[in-house]
Amino acid sequence: MSIRHGLLALLERGPRYGSQLRTEFESRTGSTWPLNVGQVYTTLARLERDGLVAPGGEDPAGHTLYAITEQGRSELRQWYERPVDRTNPPRDELSIKLAMAVGAPGVDIRAVIQSQRHATIKAMQDYTRLKAQALTAIESGQTRERDDVAWLLVLEQLIFQTEAEARWLDHCETRLVRLSLTADRRADRPAAPQAADPGARGEDETPVPAAAPTTTDRPRTARTRRG
Repeated sequence: MSIRHGLLALLERGPRYGSQLRTEFESRTGSTWPLNVGQVYTTLARLERDGLVAPGGEDPAGHTLYAITEQGRSELRQWYERPVDRTNPPRDELSIKLAMAVGAPGVDIRAVIQSQRHATIKAMQDYTRLKAQALTAIESGQTRERDDVAWLLVLEQLIFQTEAEARWLDHCETRLVRLSLTADRRADRPAAPQAADPGARGEDETPVPAAAPTTTDRPRTARTRRG
């Protein structure tokens, strides 16, 4: 996830200090990806180094404010317009776990799948409940609609993601069953008999002499009587 661009998006709305950026970031994403203040200030320092933000004075409480620069606005516009690169997908712990569990001694991979499926379905139910709460807050107008709509979009992405994960786990289990059946059939299949070598001769075999040619087989010569 691009914390760098997330902070730029918040700074486009006006100068802010570190703790304020962290609070607004978590409010916008529903604390799905929590940040710590140190991470925020480290990112701000890199943004300042790259000329994307600049110190913008202090607020009445003495907090150092940061403001987005024109170069930062250009970078943010490009980020919005640029599709997310999927050529190098982030590492997924579940995929790695199942890949390592295949053939691992003493590991029941189907039990691993079933355990994960239970956790995935529970997460899906939790996200669905939070989605209902977000919709209620939006419809009632009792909270900041901008943050609730943003949180709703994040929740729906998580719901779709867990639904896809549950389907993938079902597919993995079916795939493993089919591969197991194929391996069993291959193991039970009788070995094909080897073809005999026509030129081979057993040790106890004796050569059979060729039959002597008969009279009719002999070539006709001048001495052969004519009938």
